[in-house]
Order: sequence, then structure tokens, then C-alpha cells
Amino acid sequence: MINHRLLIAEEINKDPELKKRLEWYFLVLEKKVPSKINIAIRIPVEERLEELAYEELWRLHEEKSKEFKELKEEVLDKGVLEKNIQERSYLDLKIEIVKRIVKSCILCERRCKVDREREIGFCRVDKTRLSEYFLHYGEELPLIPSGTIFFTGCNFKCVYCQNWSISQYPENGEEVNYIDLANIQEKLHGIGAKNINWVGGEPTPNLLDILKSMKEVAERDINIPQLWNSNMYLTEESMKVLLDVIDIWLPDFKYGNNQCALKYSFVPNYFEIITRNLLIIKGESIIIRHLVLPEHIECCSKRVLEWIANNLPEAVVNIMDQYHPDYLVLSTDKYPEIKRRVSEKEMLEVYRYADSLGLYWREISLY
Repeated sequence: MINHRLLIAEEINKDPELKKRLEWYFLVLEKKVPSKINIAIRIPVEERLEELAYEELWRLHEEKSKEFKELKEEVLDKGVLEKNIQERSYLDLKIEIVKRIVKSCILCERRCKVDREREIGFCRVDKTRLSEYFLHYGEELPLIPSGTIFFTGCNFKCVYCQNWSISQYPENGEEVNYIDLANIQEKLHGIGAKNINWVGGEPTPNLLDILKSMKEVAERDINIPQLWNSNMYLTEESMKVLLDVIDIWLPDFKYGNNQCALKYSFVPNYFEIITRNLLIIKGESIIIRHLVLPEHIECCSKRVLEWIANNLPEAVVNIMDQYHPDYLVLSTDKYPEIKRRVSEKEMLEVYRYADSLGLYWREISLY
């Protein structure tokens, strides 16, 4: 049976403006350049990482990040990667840093500082667990079919979460290790995935096993774009670790203010943290998702779109109308204002506003 979204995607992916905005992603997808993990694993590290102090690891990371950028530019210029895989590499350095971080966990801005081998933080993730993985045809058109890997557990507590059975109950997943994750990536790549889509729940609590699996995949010489599909409530430390391994970013930008974020997702300092992290990835291949909530056009949707227009006008934007009341919104009477679908009138108002700001959204959002 013909998948009609794939046919539409084939046409939209020819759009020069889209290819310009997602340039690195399309270069990797079309096998014109190696993915970032395949570059990072070729940058040598001489030091015995386990013997270095945490601060020394970060100083070394800054040096190797500069080497990464130089090698990436060389690859873009020549179209080939001439260096060999290193016995100890920039990827190993990132893995060692995250090993230290999870001893007093600050992967996300909850900054629980628990020892993840012995304690459970806000996300309640103790082991890496998957709900499922499959070829996803419902993602944004440039991404399909997407090799989607769903983790359980999350650092948000969204009262309307449609995936609450996995996000709020991480024990519902099947425990996996980094070799399992590498094998899954290889399988998804083999059956036609255009990317490896790390999602959940939220992928952030599982960063250590994700990185270790990326190293395994790079050693197998598998070249596929790595996609970070996240609520983006990461610390700057986690962002630095991810920056040179992720080929395309799919961040959520849910709220235009801190009050709504606190009320509906129990997240403090939301707006400052999300916008900081979006600015960190400025210049990367980015599709920003914004889910429109009923009664939140002025306070959230318009403010989110304004910020994007003023700070990341080159980003691709997906304005999403998929909201429906679920989880605590349905089971309690605490949130009557969002206990309905978004109206057509509200969506049209948001669409017109996006047009007035000159955002690139129609090719992504209307299919």
C-alpha cells in the first residue's frame, strides 16, 4: 500500500528553502557527509580519561570541540572523511563526562544531584527502559520514515500528557543496555529509517546509554542522522555533550511564559531555560514544535512564535493542532480551561500570526 505522506514528503523535500534551513541534516541523509558521531569518533584523545578530574575533562572537551569544528569544515570542503576511527576519541570523552554527571545527576535542569546508580530523581528513571521502537510515518515530513525509539520516564509532569502511561511510569518499559540500543539503530537503519529519533517520555535521563550506543554504531560504520526529540529542559552541560553528536534537533517549545509551564508541566524557570538551549543550537538543523493549547493563544502561542521570529528566524517550525484533553485534565476538574480541543478559529489565528512574522511553517504543519 502506498503511503501518501511519503509521496508528499518526496515533493516537499525538494524545496530549496527547506534544504537550506536543514542543510546539515540533508547532507547526512543524502550520504554527502558523515554523521557527527562518525566525525567525533575520529578525533583522538591521548589522555587516560578515568584519571582526569571533572574540571579537566571539560577543559579537554573544549579543546576537542574546536578540533571537531575544524574537521567538520574539512569534511564539508572535501566531501570525504580521511581520518580513521580512534581507539580513544572525542566520543569516549563525552561518555566519561556523562558517567561523572550521573553520579550527582544534573542531566536536566531539575538538577536532582542524586547518584543514579543508587537513587531515583524527579524523572524516576533508574534503568534505561524502552516502551517501543518502530518506523514512524507520523513525524514531520522531512523525517519520515523516522526510526523512533521511545524511552519511558520524563522530567516533566504534563497534566495533559498523551503518553502518560510511559512518561509517568518508567517501570512500564523493557530494560535495555547500550548494545541493545545499537542493535535497534542498526535494525531501523536496515529497514529504511531516515534517522534515529531519540524520544520518550524524554530521552535526557538516558543520555549515558545513548552515547555509548552511538559509539557502537559509529564503530560499525553506520551513517544515519541522529535526531534529538526533546522537551529541551537540559542543563548547559548536557547541551555541550550533545552539540557535536546530534545532526538534527526536534525541540518542543510549549509555553510562552513560566506561569503556564509551572501550572501544566510543573516546570520552574521554563522560558529562560528553553530559550537559552535553543540559542545554543542556533545554526544547526532545527524543527521547532509548538503544540497549540486552547485558551493559550496570547499567553503562549503568539509569544513562542514571536521569540522564534526574533531569535531563530532560520528555523523550521511545526505548529501542531493535535492537542486533545488527556491524563489529569480528563480525570480531574482542575483544568477546565484546557478540557477541550483547540478550535478552528484559534488555529487560524495562530497560523495568520505565524505568516505575519514570516516564519517557515506551512510546508511542515499542514500535512
